[in-house]
Amino acid sequence: MLKQSLQQKLLQKLSPLQIQVIKLLEIPTMQLEQRIKQEMEENPVLEMEHQESDPDSDEPDVPEQDIEKDEMTIDDYLQNDDIPAYKLQERNYSKDDKHEDIPFSTGTSFHENLTSQLGLRILNDRQREIAEYIIGNIDEDGYLRREIDEIIDDLAFARNIEIDEREALDVLEIVQDFDPPGVAARDLQECLVLQLARKDLSDPIVERAYKVLRYHFEEFTRKHYDKITKRLHLEDDELKEAIDEILHLNPKPGSSYSNPMSKTVQHIIPDFILDMEGDAFNLSLNSRNLPELRISNTYNEMLQEYSSNKKNQSRDQKEAVMFVKQKLDSAKWFIDAIKQRQNTMLHVMNAILKYQSKYFVEGDEMELRPMILKDIAEMTSLDISTISRVSNSKYIQTHFGIFALKYFFSEGLQTNSGEEVSSREIKKILEECIADENKLKPLTDDQLMQILNDKTYNIARRTVAKYREQLNIPVARLRKEL
Repeated sequence: MLKQSLQQKLLQKLSPLQIQVIKLLEIPTMQLEQRIKQEMEENPVLEMEHQESDPDSDEPDVPEQDIEKDEMTIDDYLQNDDIPAYKLQERNYSKDDKHEDIPFSTGTSFHENLTSQLGLRILNDRQREIAEYIIGNIDEDGYLRREIDEIIDDLAFARNIEIDEREALDVLEIVQDFDPPGVAARDLQECLVLQLARKDLSDPIVERAYKVLRYHFEEFTRKHYDKITKRLHLEDDELKEAIDEILHLNPKPGSSYSNPMSKTVQHIIPDFILDMEGDAFNLSLNSRNLPELRISNTYNEMLQEYSSNKKNQSRDQKEAVMFVKQKLDSAKWFIDAIKQRQNTMLHVMNAILKYQSKYFVEGDEMELRPMILKDIAEMTSLDISTISRVSNSKYIQTHFGIFALKYFFSEGLQTNSGEEVSSREIKKILEECIADENKLKPLTDDQLMQILNDKTYNIARRTVAKYREQLNIPVARLRKEL
């Protein structure tokens, strides 16, 4: 039995504009520039604002009558028989389109360098194939991370070459003699020992360093220097010279092979620029390379003209009109989304600026107030997720440096007097205490806790340990020096 009924539902849906704004808020300025260029390539309705003509420019003015000749109409879409139907759709790419990638030469790679050195050795075909397989398993740091047994099995199954462990180690020894020193080592100890073996072992300092690494590596890594001096019958000065020699070795020999063509340099482009004008702040968005967008009048007029004459349109003309309308709507949404992004980012950054006004005057880290996402969300009446999107991967340029927006957010702790201070202030004091400590007897976490308590910062030992780990500072025993 069929039954008809009415039901009322409350649904929350995001409009295309809201989706655009959310996506644009997440990306920094550099990616926004690329996103705008991509949108302009995909949408012919979008165009840049025309700049005012420069009277001193040598470029000739284009007469208005010549411009009118180049204007497009919807008939241009229909009269060109070479344009297939899919080109008039929104996703106008065919599966048969040929995409050619132009190869880019990056010079000689690390592994190619090792293979070229293999050609300088006198080896039979069997040894050469084994050596090539070993080189292929060396990572970018220069280490052979695979076990010898696994390499033997791979050669047997993949290359039909049966070898024993002794033969594999003999070929590995040949590869370990290649440059840079320490390459093809199976762990850090072997890497450092291989590098010292290339040096003059008749030198007493090198010899002592070799013995420390070869026979007392675990004590060395744990900084149990008293055990090393006792077992090797060394004075503190002699051990210090040996350790200095070890510290000059390269723990990642693969990184010493410099290929300038393959280097990746991260350039930070600030999203905000803050200037001081007297005692006042002047905040602006960095839109130096961002073009001003507008909707093409040609396409707008074209749509109005053909929309007014719907009765006499053919099917192809209607499809072309729909295509232009889709592109116009998409362009409007994109321009509005860019404007909303700019307004939201300025609104959030102004709130941060107001909250941390004392800090932004001089850049003194001790003036940073405890601040979490919820604080700015309440000030701006925006959702916490919006504040998170704005602060993620964004940077501000100030008169005292460039900082990530996340830098200004920190937890809060109370002093004995009840005053709330930022955890960043406590981390700064921890860094100063550790920098000034006696390296022969580094400060323990308990001692650091006591120092902070004496400075009226009520903090537990486990919190000291957490902040120390966040600062990438090792425990006291590992900070000890001779």
